[in-house]
Amino acid sequence: MNRSIKELIDQMEVLEEKLKAEIEAHENTISYEIQEGYIKFEESVLKKQRENMKGIFQFFSEIPLSHLLTSPLVYAMVLPAMILDVMLFVYQNVIFRIYGFEFVRRGDYIVFDRRYLRYLNSIEKLNCMFCSYFNGLMHYSAEIAAKTELYFCPIKHAKKIYYRHRYYREFLEFGDGENYQEKLKGIRDEMIRHPKSV
Repeated sequence: MNRSIKELIDQMEVLEEKLKAEIEAHENTISYEIQEGYIKFEESVLKKQRENMKGIFQFFSEIPLSHLLTSPLVYAMVLPAMILDVMLFVYQNVIFRIYGFEFVRRGDYIVFDRRYLRYLNSIEKLNCMFCSYFNGLMHYSAEIAAKTELYFCPIKHAKKIYYRHRYYREFLEFGDGENYQEKLKGIRDEMIRHPKSV
């Protein structure tokens, strides 16, 4: 990786940290606390949230018929998602242990905290649970796949790709075969010796 690219990546990382700090500062303007894994709102906030909740009858009366008819197909995706979830558990416990990779924590990706919002009715909370599970699972699986790719094939694509996981910037340039095996060994050694740094 040449020096100017490395400098740009370092600048991007600094900006990402600033963005995280700004987002956290904005989130702190909404009064809630996390206590032992539970979200606690002030009573006045809960009261205001309840006032903004849409009742079940009103909710169903406003849903287009096509949405109601297609909802079983949406929720049917839970079945393959659960199979993937189990397979990822098995994969990590076999492959990650054998190769010495640091485990990906499922709880960092699949989070069910929207149920504490009192402005959501029970159907909206169920929808949120589905989205939290499915999207969290996709990010969790992408992280596992990214670590696998970092070890087995850390080479950038020739074509531009839309999604780049966080390890992609460490990948070797496409077509740069000079000392490939040595570079690959270096990446693998770093991954095993210092798993937090990759």
